[in-house]
Amino acid sequence: MIRVMLIDDEADALKLLEILLKQVGNVEIAGTYLNPIQAINALNETMVDAVFLDIQMPGMKGTEAARRIRSISPELPIIFTTAYAEYALEAFEIDSTDYLLKPFTVGRLENTVARIIKNLYKADLALPNKAPVPSVQSLGGFHIVSPLKTGTEIVWKTKKERELCAFLIHHEGKSVNAGVIIEALWPGYDLDKAKSYLYTCLSYLRRSLTDQGIPIHIRKGNQGFSAELNDITTDASPFETLLNRILDEENMHEKHYHQMNEMYTGDYMGECNFDWAIARQLEIKSLYVRVLRKWNRYYHGLEKLSLAADSLQRLLTIFPDSEIDGRALIRLHLKLGNRSEAYRVCLQLEQAVRIQLGTELEEETMLLVQQTMERQSAQSNES
Repeated sequence: MIRVMLIDDEADALKLLEILLKQVGNVEIAGTYLNPIQAINALNETMVDAVFLDIQMPGMKGTEAARRIRSISPELPIIFTTAYAEYALEAFEIDSTDYLLKPFTVGRLENTVARIIKNLYKADLALPNKAPVPSVQSLGGFHIVSPLKTGTEIVWKTKKERELCAFLIHHEGKSVNAGVIIEALWPGYDLDKAKSYLYTCLSYLRRSLTDQGIPIHIRKGNQGFSAELNDITTDASPFETLLNRILDEENMHEKHYHQMNEMYTGDYMGECNFDWAIARQLEIKSLYVRVLRKWNRYYHGLEKLSLAADSLQRLLTIFPDSEIDGRALIRLHLKLGNRSEAYRVCLQLEQAVRIQLGTELEEETMLLVQQTMERQSAQSNES
């Protein structure tokens, strides 16, 4: 999914372009603007992957607007939309991604969207997650998608076969002793029965991987069993690599904020109920939270308060009972004039702490919640 901004001084043209992009699919409209100056100001607060920009506009030509956009985000893809072919040379000099002549067709827009996606992160990212879909997905669950049949997910014969595969991949090619596997997957079982279950699952697993074209090999060695991924990467390792890279960087690259949030689709082995995965799940979650807090400080420093609020909201999605982050987000929404959003955060924080944890809010939080609710009530009475 890519986020795009649309700029055109004709409302009908904006509406048509929005409709056609929705037909193309995998496109989210982050904003539509009749005034290019308002759009440029909005770019300071809105993260987008591309801008569709008309050329002939009163007040400011699209080419001038493009140069100002370049000063804000030098690598942001710009697609000119115009009824005039004579501006193509100037558009080329600005290094536009595409030059679309009106009227558009869905097929032509599909080519443009594909070009945006292809070049989105080419400037400064060289991480192994470049494939459209990772072959092994361990964030937000556990799934294997065949590299030979894009989008086709492996079908498991049993739940334990799936867990065994996840457990071996979790150990990243290292051999795991049969006793360790049994203790993790069949704790408390009779040893002979557990061994029988293990070897049955190993047989199922090898057959499933072979039959469904997954180039992962299950090997038996002196020390136990291992899964050879044969250069197939999981999504967790590149995600951790990016997070550590951001933590180590002195100069922040804003593309990384968008990319890491796209990569994070949920907890490591999330909702699988694998007890052995909890330690790494907490480790990755903690790392992501540290990076989100770094982004929050960064966006505060730049006065990009909407993005600062976005980072806090993501923090609360992970730890909904974090009162320190909740208070910061409430105050930020109030500063932005978003009373209804501040009120919503109050209710969510109250529910997480009182209902889920069964404890009372801290005094500082209770006072802030009360003040916010009073403001919301006063606003409702006024309207």
